Amino acid sequence: MTIARRRLLQLVAGIATLPVLASTARAETYPARGIRVIVPQAAGGAADISARLIGQWLSERLGQPCTIENRPGAGGNIGTEAVVTSAPDGHTLLLAGSFNAINATLYDKLSFNFLRDIAPVAGIMRNPLIMVVHPSIPAKTVVELIAYAKTNPGKLNFGSAGNGSPQHMAGELFKMMTGIDMVQRYRGSAAMLTDLLRGEIQLAFDPILSSLEQIKSGKLRALAVTTATRSLALPDIATVGEAVPGYESVGWVGIGVPRHTPLQIVEKLNADINAGLEDAAIKARLADLGGAPLQGSPAEFGRLIAEQTERWGNVIRTAQIKPE
Repeated sequence: MTIARRRLLQLVAGIATLPVLASTARAETYPARGIRVIVPQAAGGAADISARLIGQWLSERLGQPCTIENRPGAGGNIGTEAVVTSAPDGHTLLLAGSFNAINATLYDKLSFNFLRDIAPVAGIMRNPLIMVVHPSIPAKTVVELIAYAKTNPGKLNFGSAGNGSPQHMAGELFKMMTGIDMVQRYRGSAAMLTDLLRGEIQLAFDPILSSLEQIKSGKLRALAVTTATRSLALPDIATVGEAVPGYESVGWVGIGVPRHTPLQIVEKLNADINAGLEDAAIKARLADLGGAPLQGSPAEFGRLIAEQTERWGNVIRTAQIKPE
């Protein structure tokens, strides 16, 4: 081999390592400035609160401010797109959630592909919805509710936050797996709860945080939680799956970043977030929200997202659900 050819090959090899070296350098100096977490939902809900808990933890852990930026709209797509199009340097994070898994099929003209364009970093929390009924409904268990619905077809109305919302999907899955006939009505989360308390709708799958006080006061009756295991917040309440084997509708949130974010940054964020989920104060606060820590590797979080996307895609296609 000539000296000239040897030098050419060395040059090519050196160029090939530049992206790796650049990524390593970025990871070693990360974070170079403040981090922002984009939450594609309004402030005040369980997802937003969980983002603020982890944001505060990361601020202390990483030595840089971590700010929360709420960008609600289009079912979470506006905030998600903002992260997809941001620089893949670990300074813009997405609070991803079950709405992303639903939207992947619900919307057929998105400018991004969630599974492709967002890299999973770490889960934060998984939480159930709770099946609640107005006290005028005689059912005290899921089995009794199914029997009531079958003897009163089309007379049972369930509320949701809108077409394709987690509450709607939980209800549609319940309909599919039980064969009952009930009608969805939606006016948004707050209006749904108001209508349920008035008896204008009879049933809802509601976040525990928003309905817990009404359950404790007897204004609503809790029949079951939608996760596969019982909730620590309501350990005496059965799961839907105890009456309908295989039923599970789980809410979850976690952190994602734009694809091509260096692996070293993803792994660092994953380790720091998992450490936060071991903190007693954070665990207690998540429990107050009705949730439980969702720890694991980026790959494990990615598998959850893929499984949830497939599950809700099947429900959307079967029920022919369209966005509002």
